[in-house]
Amino acid sequence: MTDALTPRPEDKFTFGLWTVGWQARDPFGDATRPALDPVESVHRLAELGAHGVTFHDDDVVPFGSDADVRAKHLARFRAALHETGLVVPMVTTNLFTHPMFKEGAFTANDRSVRRFAIRKVIRNLDVAAELGARTYVFWGGREGSEVDLAKDHGAALDRYREAIDLLASYVVEQGYDLRFALEPKPNEPRGDIYLPTVGHALAFIDTLEHAHLVGLNPEVGHEQMSNLNVVHAIAQALWHGKLFHIDLNGQHGPKFDQDLVFGHGDLLSAFALVDLLESSGYDGPRHFDYKPLRTEAIDGVWASAASNMRTYLLLKERAAAFRADPEVQEAMAAAGVPDLATATLGPGETLADLLADRSAFEAFDADAAGDRSHGAVRLDQLAIEHLLGAR
Repeated sequence: MTDALTPRPEDKFTFGLWTVGWQARDPFGDATRPALDPVESVHRLAELGAHGVTFHDDDVVPFGSDADVRAKHLARFRAALHETGLVVPMVTTNLFTHPMFKEGAFTANDRSVRRFAIRKVIRNLDVAAELGARTYVFWGGREGSEVDLAKDHGAALDRYREAIDLLASYVVEQGYDLRFALEPKPNEPRGDIYLPTVGHALAFIDTLEHAHLVGLNPEVGHEQMSNLNVVHAIAQALWHGKLFHIDLNGQHGPKFDQDLVFGHGDLLSAFALVDLLESSGYDGPRHFDYKPLRTEAIDGVWASAASNMRTYLLLKERAAAFRADPEVQEAMAAAGVPDLATATLGPGETLADLLADRSAFEAFDADAAGDRSHGAVRLDQLAIEHLLGAR
């Protein structure tokens, strides 16, 4: 393995404890792997070159633990972080596993469940701040419905906003250096989940009391399982200044959420996404939210974890070579890609000037513009050739 393909801390590769710790239980079959001790996961991921780990509260402390048991679990986890040097850049809360959340958490019809959910998050916000996390993710996996008439959807959005506003106020009052990141997903496990796409989440954020503290945590598979373009979604999140975190994985189009190894799905999309992240100035974690295939034993868990990082680094290397290729640069120029950065109105030009410019409309040769070839296929082929090592 070359130095360029060896994970380093500056790559900011992070994994959720729930990823490598997934026992591969699904609706049709029992677990195929034993439970993993979070401390073992921390050590093994450190050995593979990961930079950090993330977790739900219940990943580290079993739900329902009393104060003494909770303190012991957290102490063991802190010790593992200290021994390995791994960091915790992001934390989240499990508001979806326990049966109490089957109808929702922040948007549950049952007020007592909503109050419990907020308190559960607050307790874990304290842990996140103590461990130095900078981002707190909210995935509303149970916020939604299967039966439209079983929910007052406007009231549900009111309650969702109320919860995020309360939690953001708590962070401000405590002086925590934490930002929130909403994680859009269209469906599964609920039939339809609130804030299903990046666009829905951005519109929701604009209504919040502390909107500046709230951004996005888009996921590759969540966009692609609804047949959306993940590169477009990430680009828009970046454009709004709201890409606070990202979940990388693989997906084979619009089906159930597969959580494959990053790149083990739509490879061209993964290539374009890495190119975007590496050229955009995004400096957050490259976080892998995947599940080792149910076919794999424990050795396959660690092999797949390593595959995420290696694939990202391979794509990063290929993307850099693609951008440096003179033929690619010429093809981009021929396709007019750099021209899009030029404002449609010239410096100092006004709308009145545009209306007076006969070349812009009256004398514009629409047929000639329609006959132009834009060279997109050439660029796609050049990307394929770089991916396949032909250039």
